[in-house]
Amino acid sequence: MTLSLTPGQRADITEAGPLLDEVGPEAIIADKAYDADPLIEKLEERQITPVIPSRKNRRHSRKISFSLYKKRNEIERFFARLKQFRGIATRYDKLKSTFLAAVQLVSAIIGIN
Repeated sequence: MTLSLTPGQRADITEAGPLLDEVGPEAIIADKAYDADPLIEKLEERQITPVIPSRKNRRHSRKISFSLYKKRNEIERFFARLKQFRGIATRYDKLKSTFLAAVQLVSAIIGIN
């Protein structure tokens, strides 16, 4: 697993490409916001299964494994637990490095429990 911090005004999909260069997963599970042709093409050329539902405006929707897509709920619950820590939810830390360290520490605590 790898983490990347972005400014609040930047879309998360901009970090998807650089994060893919650091990991080698078999599948990527994401919501409809990540349904973009450049990302899907990059995933398919690296032989990574995209488990991303198609947006409504797509002419040809992709078939996805909904049994695998249900695993996204675990990720959503993890972020909900992460946001229960007030220092993380409100980002008290000014520096990117200390905030990232706090997120990693809290993630380890959540993982242990």
